[in-house]
Amino acid sequence: MTANAGFVCVGDCFDTPRFAVDAIVDWWAMIGRRCYGQARRLLILADAGGSNTCRSRVWKAQLQEQLCDACGLEVTVCHYPTGCSQWNPIEHRLFSYISMNWAGVPLRTFETMLNYIAGTVTKAGLKVRALLKRGGNEIGERISDEQMRALDLEADAVCPKWNYTLRPRHGSIKNCNVIYC
Repeated sequence: MTANAGFVCVGDCFDTPRFAVDAIVDWWAMIGRRCYGQARRLLILADAGGSNTCRSRVWKAQLQEQLCDACGLEVTVCHYPTGCSQWNPIEHRLFSYISMNWAGVPLRTFETMLNYIAGTVTKAGLKVRALLKRGGNEIGERISDEQMRALDLEADAVCPKWNYTLRPRHGSIKNCNVIYC
């Protein structure tokens, strides 16, 4: 928000928890690490439904593996209650302007869509970067009870089903360069 910059990841595959985490990891590798390299914690404000639902085991396991363990980041997730995502500041600062920018334009190709997303600017100087991720992220991935117990997951005292923190596990790689950079 304070950087007045947006990052949108568009996919041609299923909207899965793995895709949602991949998009966050791509942001961290391309932008976040460069701008906030000294950060050791990341706050994610997420909807309560869809691929990043608070009930998704795959979402939590992928955050653990791809952000916490691989990049050494502590990740706190706060899910908006069902029907309340309109209070997410990103909805107002980013998506509303993208919608206005491409209003009335047939989005027949990914190139057209990405160009309109990346071409979104505001009088306040908001600039948006867009990325296309192709293929992968098949549906039906499962996480066992044993795998869930292996996560370094701590529920928050307030709304523990919606708010939680994942921490890097002891002995994890903690080198984001290995995976994405």
